Amino acid sequence: MIGGISGIGSLQFKPALDGADAGVSPAQGGAASIGGSSFADLLNQAASRTVGTLQNAEQVSMQALKGDADTRQVVDAVMSAQQALQTAVAIRDKVVSAYLEISRMGI
Repeated sequence: MIGGISGIGSLQFKPALDGADAGVSPAQGGAASIGGSSFADLLNQAASRTVGTLQNAEQVSMQALKGDADTRQVVDAVMSAQQALQTAVAIRDKVVSAYLEISRMGI
């Protein structure tokens, strides 16, 4: 973690250190946010960056097939895409696990 931002692959998350950074409380009628972005916005941005990384790897691979890119570029792009996809799957698993845990709670 450098400067309060931890990076996972190409995804970066800024943790809220105290309640003031957490945004609007649900009691105030809004969604919790970090730095003005809602949780849904953060997930959307992370998904968009992941898709962009995957598309970049595909483009570099196609360029290599045409002879316009070298092997190192392809390996770098594919490794970045693999890391981004693994991160997205891990986040998805955590979100599903949290949902299941909340659904088991008694009201």
